[in-house]
Amino acid sequence: MKFFRTAFFLFCVFAATGVFAQSSSELKRRRDKYTEELEQLNREYQETASNKKVSLKQLNILKAQINLREEKIANINSEVRNLDNQISQSNNTVRTLQSQLDQLKKEYAGMVLFAYRNQSAYNKLMFIFAAKDFNQAYRRLKYLQQFGTYRERQAGYIQGTQKDLNNKIVELDRNKKQKNNLLTEQEKEKETLGKEKTNQVKVIVDLSKHQGEIKKQQRDVQKRIAQTRRQIDIAIRKEIEDARREAEARAAAAARAAAAAAAKAKAENKEVVGPSVSKKTITKASTNSEVLNATPEATRLSNDFLGNRGRLPWPVANGQLVHGFGTYTDSEGIRNDNPGYEIRTANGAAVRAVFEGEVVKVMDVSGTYLIIIKHGEYFTAYSNLRSVNVAKGQKVSTKQSIGTVATDPSSGEAEVIFALYQGKTVVNPKLWLADN
Repeated sequence: MKFFRTAFFLFCVFAATGVFAQSSSELKRRRDKYTEELEQLNREYQETASNKKVSLKQLNILKAQINLREEKIANINSEVRNLDNQISQSNNTVRTLQSQLDQLKKEYAGMVLFAYRNQSAYNKLMFIFAAKDFNQAYRRLKYLQQFGTYRERQAGYIQGTQKDLNNKIVELDRNKKQKNNLLTEQEKEKETLGKEKTNQVKVIVDLSKHQGEIKKQQRDVQKRIAQTRRQIDIAIRKEIEDARREAEARAAAAARAAAAAAAKAKAENKEVVGPSVSKKTITKASTNSEVLNATPEATRLSNDFLGNRGRLPWPVANGQLVHGFGTYTDSEGIRNDNPGYEIRTANGAAVRAVFEGEVVKVMDVSGTYLIIIKHGEYFTAYSNLRSVNVAKGQKVSTKQSIGTVATDPSSGEAEVIFALYQGKTVVNPKLWLADN
């Protein structure tokens, strides 16, 4: 029973270790990702820093570096806490295994002493022949046989426990070393973060000398974003109106066909047969969702799009989120209302559709392109594109390239703005896009 209790305890320990391992693996993956993105940003910053003139791009890269580095430090903190839990668990396991090993050795020593005192064949025979009857003699014989087998098995338990103990000690030492390495890395990251914040202050001071010019650039950007949003609203409203007219036309045609069939049946003195399937008629009172899902194909596409909520790919293969959905105020005090995701990516990077659908709008907005794709009752918009390779009415598939991102000549940054709508309602892409 002691052996089974020990085995059950070890099973629980190893199961918990498996959970820790999975969590540690995910945290390490994130840390590696942060490191890779920071290296890319550092290369971009070095390129801009070689230019004697301080630019808005330098400030934006520094902001991105600071945000990423703070996230990386937080991730390292999570890794350290995870390792602390593992170290605590390992310490408890080592103490338990040591206690079990001491008990097993004590019991084994008692068995060895007993075997030593009864090692001669004469003593064993006397032990058997001293029985009261044949049944007791048989049981004593079996006892001696089982005692030898149990002693061998007990020696195996000792060896196995000793091996588990040594493995746990090795794992404990490895975790302690890994924790020390993480703490060292964390200190380096904090030191680098301090330097970046100092650089940020310096860049802001330098840029303040050109504050008027920079604010004008930012207002121009916000003006373009507002103009893009108006164009998206107009395009979606037009799609809904067109869909309503088409649905009403289909309903009117169906009604005329039914009336003609009824008149013909009456003229021929036949029974008037009504429609076999009752369909909802689209009227001016119908909701936008009903209008956009008026056809089986549109309904299927809407359901498929909804079914992939939280799993949609990003509109670029590699990119960092600059600003998320909603209202924010930048460091220059300008209030911005972001209708989607502003994603920084490489110059000339391909922009791709996040789901299958139909292109309903391709237009030029202040020198860059806007593409809108319809997915049943859902719409996705991709703006700030330098070039496009799709046309209105074209069917596209998931991850299909639809164009390339534009680079802002004033800041030198390549950013795509992605927005998502359900009907005319803008929604937060965070709820729909997969983790990048």
